[in-house]
Amino acid sequence: MNSIVINIGNSNIRFGLFNEDNCDISWVVNTKPYRTPDELYVQMSMLYQTYKIEPKEISKVIIGSVVPQLTKVMNAAIKKIHDLDPVIVDRNTPSGVVAKSKQMGTDIYANLVAAHNLYPDRKNIVLDFGTALTASCVAEDGETLGVIIAPGIITALNSLISQTAQLPGIELVKPKTVLGLDTVSCMQSGMVYGFLGMVEGFIDRINEEVKDDCFVVATGGVSHVYKPLTNKIHVMDRLHTLKGLYFLGKDI
Repeated sequence: MNSIVINIGNSNIRFGLFNEDNCDISWVVNTKPYRTPDELYVQMSMLYQTYKIEPKEISKVIIGSVVPQLTKVMNAAIKKIHDLDPVIVDRNTPSGVVAKSKQMGTDIYANLVAAHNLYPDRKNIVLDFGTALTASCVAEDGETLGVIIAPGIITALNSLISQTAQLPGIELVKPKTVLGLDTVSCMQSGMVYGFLGMVEGFIDRINEEVKDDCFVVATGGVSHVYKPLTNKIHVMDRLHTLKGLYFLGKDI
């Protein structure tokens, strides 16, 4: 069975084509500006042609969203292109994970569901390097142990650039040295090593609080920058949230 899974985030919308439990193809479009159903329909049709996806061969579409305005627009576009009602999942969708909080975002819930399914019988920490930087922890039995939310790396960088007169836009890459000698390398060091220290601190403090050595998964747009810089992150998977949404919706 082929399914399309859609994760609507604050910065990007990620699509994944799943053949059973495997995600064969994935692509990303920008969340803003908000689009009409017709615009999304045209954009999706063009991307389907690019990846040689036949809408009639898709038997299910699963949507998870943290942007309510776009959920309705995407719902309408899906009905137009696939002639079927998408399955919309959120923290109230039953799974092996207990959300515990009525305020938990769909993306965080999906991250915990994916970790619980993919890496069972251990405590897991999921670091999501998105618009917000989140660290969420789930126990072996599916109990949610808690979540940390901090400003995302790109969010913080854009704020720094917009609020200063002489700091330029930079590429988020590891600098050659920790101590920079020009503005760009100084900023790169601050963004890369500053947030790396935060992430490692999160992991250490969570492990201390839950009295375990958790398995750590990193996902989100800039997770690939930080994974090579620390041995505290065990796996980097950009499709982790999509996989969680798939697990939530596949039996509905």
